Amino acid sequence: MSALPLITDWQFYAIAIPAVLMVGVSKSGFGSGFGSLTVPLMALVVTVPQAAAIMMPILFVMDIMGLAAFRKHFDWRLIRFLIPFGLVGTVVGTLTFRMLDAHLVAGIVGVFTLLFLAQRLAFPPRPDSPHPPKWLGALLTVISGFTSFVSHSGSPPINAYVLPMRLPPLVFTATMAAFFFAINLSKWIPYAWLGLLDLRNMSTSLALLPFAPIGVLMGLRIAKRIEPKMFYRLVHLGMFLTGMKLVWDGFFAA
Repeated sequence: MSALPLITDWQFYAIAIPAVLMVGVSKSGFGSGFGSLTVPLMALVVTVPQAAAIMMPILFVMDIMGLAAFRKHFDWRLIRFLIPFGLVGTVVGTLTFRMLDAHLVAGIVGVFTLLFLAQRLAFPPRPDSPHPPKWLGALLTVISGFTSFVSHSGSPPINAYVLPMRLPPLVFTATMAAFFFAINLSKWIPYAWLGLLDLRNMSTSLALLPFAPIGVLMGLRIAKRIEPKMFYRLVHLGMFLTGMKLVWDGFFAA
């Protein structure tokens, strides 16, 4: 019986294992930024589409764990608003995937991430600040579905809409878990149609899968003990690191 044709380069695993742990921690909530670093990091050793395909089964396991852990904290009204627009974004991603330069998309997402973060830090919202308008939420959620499809970097756009609502950390985490479960689930058929779910990618994903629950459990322990103020500081740090990495990959990397 022949061995599975997975990636065997040690350099890949030296980057991929920490990246998987990072996205697992992100599923506990403050990865609103950190999780988007996974594909850009893995793209140092494999192509962006291959990195995105390898992450698919791993994200599925993480999403299921997140849904189970935070099932009592969903904001169903917000979820019902977000998911249809996110799915529109995945359709756009499916139809344009072959025409896109994934690095350019990453760079554009990074620029908007940093602009949003700068605006929030320069003009922090007051407790009585109104929520962002729904038309902006719809637009940002479509963009989130699109960038999630292309490179699993859907968190920054949707954060620009949801973070100003200042939801309690557990509600924020649960709502994002439900949203990205639906978005990631919708990618399976398009990814297969595009030929990304081949045996080598799926075998490599299987090798990385044991690290998925470790990262999620690490994040859950932190999320249930963290103060809201520190929670949002970590969100902002994750967004800053994500934005800088995406900008570098999009406009400066060779």
